[in-house]
Amino acid sequence: MNNKQHFTFTVHSQNQLCYQTKSNWKKMARFFKEQDIDEFRECFYLFARSGQITTLDELTVIMRSLGLSPTIQELTSYLKGKNGKMAFSDFLDVMHQHVNVENLPAEVINAFKAADPKNTGSVPARQLRNLLQNWGEGLSVREVDSIFREANVNNNGTVRYADFVKIACAPVPDYY
Repeated sequence: MNNKQHFTFTVHSQNQLCYQTKSNWKKMARFFKEQDIDEFRECFYLFARSGQITTLDELTVIMRSLGLSPTIQELTSYLKGKNGKMAFSDFLDVMHQHVNVENLPAEVINAFKAADPKNTGSVPARQLRNLLQNWGEGLSVREVDSIFREANVNNNGTVRYADFVKIACAPVPDYY
């Protein structure tokens, strides 16, 4: 029986040497693609320069930079659950937990339903255009036109928001 332990070593910006056991990487490889883990690692070490997340601000910036929307309560819970310090392997565990909790399409559909008192399942295209251009990080006219073209939306019609959300929240295809 081979009892050799495999390690991956990483040198940080402060020349600290950190390691990960290969078994931890294999565990996470079941949940994430290798390119996702590479993206997580790059973002992690960009903002956690000491090689560990020790503040709520660091965790917030990293997760939001990766396109997630955790609440302050979730972030606090994640950091507390790791005793206030998070190495990269701990961060991967947190990412796995959070990705299973966050369901953006369902959240968006629920927001549409809240604004649909007659429960029609649709929204006027002009209203959707207004929302996309003027709320949050407003999109440009060109961006909304592109989304409408992709979703086959007519400016004068109505949009079934469940169908629209499926298209808008679909992952961008990898062509490389």
